[in-house]
Amino acid sequence: MHAPKLIISDIDGTFITPTGRVTPRLRDTVVRAVRSGTKFALATGRPHRWLMPVLDQLPIAPTCVCANGAVVYDPVKDTVVRSFELAPETMQRVVDAVGKALAPHGLQHGFGVERVGQSALDPEEDCFLITPEYNRDAWDSSFGIGTAAEIVAEPAAKLLVRCPELRSAELFDLVAPTIEPEDAHLTYSMDEGLIELSHPGVNKATGASVLAASYGIEPSQVIAFGDMPNDLELLAWAGMGVAMGNAAPALLDAADYTTATNSEDGVAQVLEHWF
Repeated sequence: MHAPKLIISDIDGTFITPTGRVTPRLRDTVVRAVRSGTKFALATGRPHRWLMPVLDQLPIAPTCVCANGAVVYDPVKDTVVRSFELAPETMQRVVDAVGKALAPHGLQHGFGVERVGQSALDPEEDCFLITPEYNRDAWDSSFGIGTAAEIVAEPAAKLLVRCPELRSAELFDLVAPTIEPEDAHLTYSMDEGLIELSHPGVNKATGASVLAASYGIEPSQVIAFGDMPNDLELLAWAGMGVAMGNAAPALLDAADYTTATNSEDGVAQVLEHWF
């Protein structure tokens, strides 16, 4: 591959260390790439309100693909450029289907929604709402609380299902067969009993496509980095998909290349080939 025209990286488990830091080596490598004319973006399952701890460590403010591709956000203007939302009636069908899938197993579970909003400064309680069962042990007091019917009453970028008794892959395997592809796209980005549902067909590659098209860049000119199943479509879409050394097995199998872990500056090791 020639030097990429767009670098796009997942955040957690990929771009930042396990302690949440952007290393000086990686920061400097990205700055060199941008100064050479290459575009840079982050693609994350996080909402845009949760980007600041990462962006504050960079001397640049890249446009970001958030909420697993459902939101494209410009931090310079604090503006949502594009969004793809789940309709209330669709989320209610999913809630009903999840209940039917988990009830026979007696599994305690809860729901959450991530609403798009407008600004990264929107109140958390207005944008992230959960049912009381979502996380009985440590749910954040700043989240909005409501019944399942109440929290899905407005469109949302993501619907989340949490079941602490299961690993995310186990929860995915139980729920996925009950969800119609026309209703939602399922994935997960962490192992602790959490699955994420987006508008059908929407994933990180969707948001990346919007971004690349705005720059006039083809997928073949893109390098993408990731570590979890919610990065699969992004790595498949990019001309070069790179899995971290700490990536989930499914990503290691699908990637074009595997680099070192996020503790070992795996992203920087690859980019230093060109920059």
